[in-house]
Amino acid sequence: MEIDTLTIEILGDGTIKTTSDMVSSTNHESAEQFLRGMARLSGGETTREVRKNVRHGHTHVHIQERDHLRSKG
Repeated sequence: MEIDTLTIEILGDGTIKTTSDMVSSTNHESAEQFLRGMARLSGGETTREVRKNVRHGHTHVHIQERDHLRSKG
């Protein structure tokens, strides 16, 4: 487990998956702002899931893109 790391994956269905481990109190608000901005800019539905294997209830975020944001063709 790393501190202050956000891992971002683009899944095959267009979902943006962000996983975080421990985030220090110094960087916590910046990480939250980043995740909120990413959700707003992607325009999709956002869900958060608590990771049971990480202390302090940190979460990972899934953002499903709307169809009009996907490339056609």
